[in-house]
Formats: sequence, structure tokens, C-alpha cells
Amino acid sequence: MLTIRNTIFVTATPLALAAAGAAHPHGLSRATASDWTQLHIALLPVFPLLTVGLLVPLWHRPQFSLAGLATVVAWTSAFTYAAFYTGLDAVAGIAAGTAVQHAAGTADTGAVKHPLYDAGESLGQVGTYALIMAVIATAVALFPKHGVRVIPGTGVLLAAGWSFMDSHIFWPRGVWTMLGFALGFALLTVGTGRSTGTRRSPEPRSPRSS
Repeated sequence: MLTIRNTIFVTATPLALAAAGAAHPHGLSRATASDWTQLHIALLPVFPLLTVGLLVPLWHRPQFSLAGLATVVAWTSAFTYAAFYTGLDAVAGIAAGTAVQHAAGTADTGAVKHPLYDAGESLGQVGTYALIMAVIATAVALFPKHGVRVIPGTGVLLAAGWSFMDSHIFWPRGVWTMLGFALGFALLTVGTGRSTGTRRSPEPRSPRSS
């Protein structure tokens, strides 16, 4: 039951982002600027939550070991992703949409939005590389306890992370990327639902008193 609840929990954000990507305007123009801006405002607190799919299986105190060090690296990388990808959302999403919406009627919207796109893309690349690093560090942290069961989810997440680099959440590939994150997080959560350690034998019963 706990694994099912955690699976629902870790897939909620990528599924929400997939839905947002399907509704995302295909381009930024004066006609779409208001919708573009409002959608990115709504997504401002959502993008950082993509890391929940990694933090849930890592929800323990790191030990003084390779797995503990990898856990700290995963947490740090997840924070870096959340900070820098939020910057992309704010600059290329909210700022660009607002600038185009309020640009003068004779202004070249390309000249208005492309510098913001470039700045946002630079921030987003840092964030996405950090997310990929968080996936790798999570796998290293979880492998000693869960073994090869972390590999399927990690593989799917690495593929989704690489696609995320330039697809973001835009339809169609960005939506499939988010669905890939949902699948990868689900596989990782199910795979780490129990450890590979041997079961402890039951304590011997004390002899009955005569």
C-alpha cells in the first residue's frame, strides 16, 4: 500500500507537466502572450517538484559511505535543478510573455523575446544537467541496498532527462518526455519498495516452563 501511495505521489508532477505541455501555446506571439505568461506563472511552483521522484526513495539520513555521499550529491543536484530551471521558467516564460504582450504595436517581437529565450535557455541547460546528475547520484545511492532493481527506472530517467534538454514540455516530444519521467519515477519507486537484503530468521522461542 505504501509503494502504491508513493508511486502516485512521485508521478503526479510529471503527469501534471505533461498535461500543461499539451495545452502550452505552440509559439509566443501577441495573440498567445497572455496565455503563455499565465501558464508559466502557474508552473512556477511545479517545475521544482519534479525532483520529488528522486527525493522519495532517498528519504533517509545519509551515512558515512559512498551511498551517503551520493545521497548528498543527489540532494544538491536536485536543488540546483530546481533553482536554475525555475530561472528558465521566469525568464523565457513569464518575462518573455509579459514583454511580448506589452510591446509596442510596431515593435519586432523577435527582437523582444529572443534575448530572453537565450538567457532562459542557458539557465535551463544548467538545471537539466543538474537533474541528470541527480538521477545518476540517486542510482549510486540506492544500488547497494536495492541492486539491479534501480537500473530500469534509472535508464528511463536518463533518457527522459536528455530529451528534456531541448524538448522542455512542448508538444509533442516534451509531453512524451514528461510521461517518460513519470514511468521512470514509478519504476524506481517500485524497485526500491523493498531491499535485497536477506530476511532475518525469527527469534527462537524460549522453552516453556515445566
